[in-house]
Amino acid sequence: MTIQTKALLVHLFTATGAVFAMLAMLAAVDAKWSLMFLWLVVAFIVDGIDGPLARKYDVKTNAPIFDGVLLDLIIDYLTYVFIPAFALYASGLMDGWSGWVAIIVITFASAMYFCDTRMKTKDYSFKGFPGCFNMLILVLFALQPHWSVCLALVLILSLAMFLPIKFVHPVRTARWRGVTLPMALAWTFFAGWAAWFDFNPGQSAHYGLMITSIYLLSAGALQQMMYGKDG
Repeated sequence: MTIQTKALLVHLFTATGAVFAMLAMLAAVDAKWSLMFLWLVVAFIVDGIDGPLARKYDVKTNAPIFDGVLLDLIIDYLTYVFIPAFALYASGLMDGWSGWVAIIVITFASAMYFCDTRMKTKDYSFKGFPGCFNMLILVLFALQPHWSVCLALVLILSLAMFLPIKFVHPVRTARWRGVTLPMALAWTFFAGWAAWFDFNPGQSAHYGLMITSIYLLSAGALQQMMYGKDG
């Protein structure tokens, strides 16, 4: 198999994320929230694998007819933003005026962030919260906090998208990768566990989700405090 064929297969693998997004949306329309999040977790796994493969096979050089970055952003917007925002509103976790505020803020702010050319830092971290509302909303489904807590978190993280705060990339940010990558894998495990048991997985999964989420949200800011803004 030629390197060009392998690079093309990476693009095709990335595109499967769109299929999983559609399966998640169909589940959401039927209010099958656990199934929806399971498909989103599968899409999240694909998103974690395709980047290293794209770099390994240099898709920009060997399969340049397709723009892998654009393809990835389209799928990420569906799976990280659009479908989770719909679930947040349609599930009743946030409805009425608070739900309308949440879905408008999430979709609008994320659209602007995803086209921001400054979203990556020198160490391949994200500048600002990278629009991972799929992670936030899955945790909200698992913990079932009061709607006011949900709204506060949505507004804070939406604002954080445009602040000069670093958020680590689990794979590409080299500093603390030995901790960050296992934390991201653990989050994926706990997320799948919670969704599999219809968001009643027991306290172990809840604590696991909270601990891993707090680390992934705060690691970049801690690195800035310890090593400077470019550290």
